[in-house]
Amino acid sequence: MSTTETTRHPAGGGSQPGRASVSVVIPCLNEAENIETCVARALAVLDEHDIPGEVVVADNGSEDGSPELAVKSGARVIHEPRRGYGSAYLAGLDADLTYDFEDIPAFVAKLDEGAQMVIGDRMDNIHPGAMPWLHRYVGNPVLTGILNTFFRTGVKDAHCGMRALRRDVLPTLDLRTTGMEFASEMVIRASKRDLDIRQIPIEYHPRGGESKLSSFRDGWRHLRFLLVHSPTWLFIIPGAAMAGIGTLIALTVLTDVNLLGREWDLHAMIAGALLMIVGTQVLALGLCAHAYGTYYMGDQDPWFDRMRARFSLEHGLLLGGAIGLAGFVIAAVILGTWIGRGFGELSETRLALVAATLMIVGVQIVFSSFLLSILGLRRPRQPLQP
Repeated sequence: MSTTETTRHPAGGGSQPGRASVSVVIPCLNEAENIETCVARALAVLDEHDIPGEVVVADNGSEDGSPELAVKSGARVIHEPRRGYGSAYLAGLDADLTYDFEDIPAFVAKLDEGAQMVIGDRMDNIHPGAMPWLHRYVGNPVLTGILNTFFRTGVKDAHCGMRALRRDVLPTLDLRTTGMEFASEMVIRASKRDLDIRQIPIEYHPRGGESKLSSFRDGWRHLRFLLVHSPTWLFIIPGAAMAGIGTLIALTVLTDVNLLGREWDLHAMIAGALLMIVGTQVLALGLCAHAYGTYYMGDQDPWFDRMRARFSLEHGLLLGGAIGLAGFVIAAVILGTWIGRGFGELSETRLALVAATLMIVGVQIVFSSFLLSILGLRRPRQPLQP
């Protein structure tokens, strides 16, 4: 990241260089058609409302003269060579005229009232032709709904590009993504840090210039980001469902329950055993993911914090050992029965599957408990003094 050209705008009745209280950050990639208008409108709003501020254009490798035009218009230009929506924002309102810079004072007012992050809500004020129907009625509502289900943010438009936050909040968010999923990351991390997030209804206009958004690729990147940052929904819930259904199937077969007008036997037992084993493994992965997020990424998860406060390595070893021992006892009984029959015909297939499944699950729990304990061995932040 580099700053090669700098200008200061005496907004707010003659504010001095370096004394800006508001920075309007505009990511830019080949926006020569719009960048001068964007900068001029932003500066005009700052002047009109007597807001000490500046306009920062974060250029993302433009090849059409956009940075020079931005400087000429009175902006400070920062060059970010790493391509991507997130990179541009981290270096410095999209420069496409889709947002009204006249809304800036409303965002600043919310910050002055105590908000730590303010996000625009476009969904009720989208002008004709401003947003494709796939984004308006499918992509945005679905992804925002998933985000709210996973993280309970209450945000109506999680992908709105017009947002404001206080400078001291940025380090606590620890933002890292470089693509379009940056918008989701900011909301997720703000929610996990329990920040004061507020929303403002804004209008959304048809863009000027060419869109850089790829619907399916960027949609998948958002969904992938939501999943990998929610171990509960990615691992814990599916794993628990699989293990629970597998257990019910096994019990149904063992007790000869008539279900859906028929009795279930060996093949159903195999399916139940598979679900129990895979479900247990997925649950273990989820717990390890929670541990990694808590210990190394600074995530805050009340549910996981309660679990790790109540259960230790020894609890996991006892649980895994008890389940494995149960499987071993069943296997021993089957072996004893076989020996008693003179090593002849043996038809305890269902019980043998149960025994094998319990022993495998027990081993999984034991070693997963050790892995969780290893993840908990955090190194000190600062090297120990001799």
